Amino acid sequence: MSISRRHMLAGPSLAGAALIAAPALLTGVSVPTLAKAPLATGPALSFHRFKLGDFEITALHDGEAQRPLDAAFVKNAPLDDVKKALAANFLPTDKLTLTFTALLVNTGSKLVLIDTGFNDNGGPSMGRIAGAMKAAGIDPAAVDAVILSHFHGDHLQGVRAKDGKLVYPNAEIMVPEAEWAFWMDDAKMAAAPEGMKGAFQGVHRVLKPSANDVKRFKWGDEVVTGITAIEASGHTPGHTAFAIASGNQKMLYVADITNSPVIFAANPDWQILFDMDGAKAVATRKRILDMAATDKLRVSFYHASFPASGYIAKEGAGYRFVPAHWS
Repeated sequence: MSISRRHMLAGPSLAGAALIAAPALLTGVSVPTLAKAPLATGPALSFHRFKLGDFEITALHDGEAQRPLDAAFVKNAPLDDVKKALAANFLPTDKLTLTFTALLVNTGSKLVLIDTGFNDNGGPSMGRIAGAMKAAGIDPAAVDAVILSHFHGDHLQGVRAKDGKLVYPNAEIMVPEAEWAFWMDDAKMAAAPEGMKGAFQGVHRVLKPSANDVKRFKWGDEVVTGITAIEASGHTPGHTAFAIASGNQKMLYVADITNSPVIFAANPDWQILFDMDGAKAVATRKRILDMAATDKLRVSFYHASFPASGYIAKEGAGYRFVPAHWS
């Protein structure tokens, strides 16, 4: 079989296939196919690293969960409008996939984990952060500090395994003062609606055994050198975002100011059912998205497609989320 210039110019796939097939065609001998690779089993462990000044940032994927899409998901928008927004982003319109991604910040002197996922306290599609950390070559015992943005279970339960052991045994636990004041108040737990009592109990399970050692910080505090707490309440009373800065570079970790930036950046006035104070959450969302867009800051979300970070551009009455390149 002759290999023409046309075959070669057709590109590596066609030319390569022709070269591989040539011996068999010329000799009449069949070439055996390669055996099929076995199917991969078990959850994928995902991490992604990037630099911020002298800091090394590692995004750690905890997994995902699905819930049916219903009229209750966005409290102040028609379900059809929500479906249109999902469809415009090539997302299913009958269900929502919520993803979970924490950040590990290596400042050079401290290894700091911001939010913790579920560990073994969630379903089979969650709880991968500690495993992803190990896959990235980091022992969870090396973590110096665990900072929580707020006390919802998908951010906090990974502090302590189901058997009660601390997952990051040498880490100082650091939490927003306003969040602690709300969730650790026994009177508030007793007065909470039945549907919230489980959330209170989960917080107490994780934090009460270590209560004397938990460090509480205020908004505006530099929690760890280079990591500063930013008021971001509304989603919960003490919900906190973080500015991370090294040298002349800065980014934001914004936790749950949205549950899907491609939807809620474009529609910042929408109030999601998970926000405890919907109006305040909207004001917070707009303030922080505007800050990110104005200052052209990289932003990491807890709930966004992995690796869950990118940039915000102003667009019309809302904003547009632009995922960062994997570099």
